[in-house]
Amino acid sequence: MIHADDGVRPGRAAAGTPRLTVVSGPSGVGKSSVLAELRERAPEVYFSVSVTTRPPRAGEVDGVDYHFVDRAEFERMVADGEMLEYAQYAGNYYGTPRAPVERALASGRPAVLEIELQGARQVRRSMPEARLVMLLPPSWDDLVGRLTGRRTEDPEVLRQRLDTAQAELAASSEFDATVVNADVREAVDELVRLITGPASG
Repeated sequence: MIHADDGVRPGRAAAGTPRLTVVSGPSGVGKSSVLAELRERAPEVYFSVSVTTRPPRAGEVDGVDYHFVDRAEFERMVADGEMLEYAQYAGNYYGTPRAPVERALASGRPAVLEIELQGARQVRRSMPEARLVMLLPPSWDDLVGRLTGRRTEDPEVLRQRLDTAQAELAASSEFDATVVNADVREAVDELVRLITGPASG
């Protein structure tokens, strides 16, 4: 389930214990649609809000879309062990604050975190009992069609996205479960079962 050289195995939460579920998947797989439906269907679930050093975009609300902080504060949080995972993209930091997730779990609420592959690997190391779920496309051709159908990116950017998607899909064996997003409602049905059902591994 996990590459041997990672040195970390999927954890097991005690029966009835709420757990963190990490949802990951390649660009174009439909994570936003699935998670929007999941929020409607499972209001008892806590959805983690990331911290970032990038400025808010029009319409974004602090504490809802992201927690917006300056670079010094982000680096302090990292140094003090307050992040479950973090990464840097295009000159800005993004990360998952540990305390809100732990508070939600302690209060009896299952928690969900949507992040990319590298972040999921960091969470596996810092919270081994978390369940990692990868959202998959029905097929590679379907994913290529979704990405190329956008027609909003130049060919080089698209090639990079496809290369990244291939690498992410190749890592699916590192995850505890996979969910194919052929139909949003069916994918959410499976996610709800994984998030709120018995902690079987």
